Amino acid sequence: MDVPLRVLLILTGLTGIHSITTVRKVSVKAGDSISIPCLYGSQYVNHVKYLCKGFYWSSCSIKVQTRPQGRSTKFSISDDKIQKVFTVTVNNLMDKDTGYYWCAVEKDGSDVKEYFHLSVTRGLYTDHQKKTGFKGDKITINCHFRNSGEMSWCRLGGSCVTTRSSGSIDGTRVTINASVRNVFTVTMSGLKTESSGWYQCVKGDLHMPVHVTVTEPPTTTTRSTLSPTPEPVKLTSVVPERTPTTVQGEQRRVLVDLKNILIPLSVLIFIVMVTLFIWFMLKRHGQGSGYKGVWVRIRTAVRGLRSASSSEP
Repeated sequence: MDVPLRVLLILTGLTGIHSITTVRKVSVKAGDSISIPCLYGSQYVNHVKYLCKGFYWSSCSIKVQTRPQGRSTKFSISDDKIQKVFTVTVNNLMDKDTGYYWCAVEKDGSDVKEYFHLSVTRGLYTDHQKKTGFKGDKITINCHFRNSGEMSWCRLGGSCVTTRSSGSIDGTRVTINASVRNVFTVTMSGLKTESSGWYQCVKGDLHMPVHVTVTEPPTTTTRSTLSPTPEPVKLTSVVPERTPTTVQGEQRRVLVDLKNILIPLSVLIFIVMVTLFIWFMLKRHGQGSGYKGVWVRIRTAVRGLRSASSSEP
C-alpha cells in the first residue's frame, strides 16, 4: 500500500467512516453508467447528501448534491429516506472519470463521508445492475470478471456468501456457480420482501453493486370469476307452454258465443223482412179477401222457421 493511500485511510478513520457504508472499488466499461448506493444512519435522514470527487477529502470537488439541484447530465443523486440510502449515478463514463469519490452527508462540525474508487475498465460487471423478482421465486445474477481473487456475493453492509460456502443472507438462500469461465452466477431463491436492497458481486478487490427489488406476485383470479358459466335457461319459466292453449280456448269460447247470438238474430231479421214484404204486397193489391189465407200461410212459415232455429245447435 502506498503512502498517500495510508494517509487517506488514517484520515477517514479519524473522521468516522463507519457512519456511511458503500462499495469499495468498482470498474465500469467506457461509455456505460454506474449507480453507487450509500447507506447512512437514521440520524442523517433529513441532512443534505452529496458526491465529492478527489483523492484527498480536503481538496475534493462536489459533483452533485440533494440541495438545491440533484441532477445534471453527468451526475445525479436520489435519497430514499425510508431505506436510509442515497444513490449517486455517473453517466457516460470516460477514462478521465477514473478516481476516488466520496459519499458524504452534511452535519455540524465535520461532515461524515466514505470513499470508493471508480475504474473505467472492464474488470467486473453484470448484465443488469437492477434485478426484480417475485416473493417466493428466485433470481439469478451473472457477474463477469477479468481479474483474479475470491468470488462472493454480499449484501451491502451485511453478510457474504462465497464459492467455498453455501448459505443464506437474511433468510434468502444463496448459491454461487462458477462453472463458466470468467463468470460466476449467483442464485437467490425463496425471495422475501425484506430481501430487497443493495448487494454486490465481489471478485478480488473489485465490487459491482446490484439492486434487488422483491415484489408481491400478481394475484390470480379464478376461472369462474373471469369466465362465469351461464346457468341453463329454462324456457318453460320464461314463456309458459300453457299460454297459447289458454288463448286458443278463450278464442273458441268467444266464437261459440257469437254463433249462438248471430244465428237467432239472423232468423229474426229474415222473418221481419218476409213479413214486411208480404204486408207491402197485400196492401198494394188491396186483396182483402185473400188476407185470411195469406196470414195462415205466414203463420205456417213462421212456425217452420222457429222450428228450424230451435233445432240449431
